[in-house]
Amino acid sequence: MGNLAYLFAAYAVFWAVTFAFVFRIARRQKSLQREIESLRRALETRPGGDVGEGRGA
Repeated sequence: MGNLAYLFAAYAVFWAVTFAFVFRIARRQKSLQREIESLRRALETRPGGDVGEGRGA
């Protein structure tokens, strides 16, 4: 029964690390999205700051 405890512990650690990684990536993505929106608003308030979608727009 001892080996089963190690298996469970490894499985639990794996999922804890996976959830922490996904949570961290989601927070970073949200932060970057806010920064993009802030930069977009700053460009729109500049004279001639017509912001198009994508490159060359």
